[in-house]
Amino acid sequence: MAKPVLQVIIGSTRPGRVGPAIARWFFDIAAAEGTFDVELVDLVEFDLPVFNEPRHPITKQYEFEYTKRWAETIARADALVFVIPEYNHSFNAATKNAIDYLHHEWKHKPVGIVSYGGMAMGVRAVQALKPIFAGLRLIFSGEVTIPLPLVPVVDGVFSGDEVLNNGARSIVRELTIMSPPLKALRESDAF
Repeated sequence: MAKPVLQVIIGSTRPGRVGPAIARWFFDIAAAEGTFDVELVDLVEFDLPVFNEPRHPITKQYEFEYTKRWAETIARADALVFVIPEYNHSFNAATKNAIDYLHHEWKHKPVGIVSYGGMAMGVRAVQALKPIFAGLRLIFSGEVTIPLPLVPVVDGVFSGDEVLNNGARSIVRELTIMSPPLKALRESDAF
């Protein structure tokens, strides 16, 4: 039997970003747990313009190939973790744009957040994203917030400390518990 799929979504798209290093750190921890087939999903690779589909995503009538590719990717996931920066006391626009492209593909999946920032550690980004997840019926399953001034990315590599590593493992374990019942709910098409 195939393992469920956990997608680690890199939300930052700007040049010089540290998101890929942090996502790789989380990916390695999740893969070591052994309960998921883990995939890195980088928003840069999808190059989504500011939302421009002519029909509401609830219809699933996507016109553009990039939207269809994005929808197929997210539909494959059984669980998700967003790796996001904090910009101006919230999460970044590329993440919101990517979320807005879809509707049903998000529904009834467990989701975690790894956010990073200055001394606020990305906490405000997490808090801003939670109501959006609730509205899409994503089930929040934990967060790790990273203070980059204290635990920096060095030479393109992020190595979490014991607290961050334990937090990441905790998210993976909760996603592991939540994934099967939510998959059953998605498959029942009851909602």
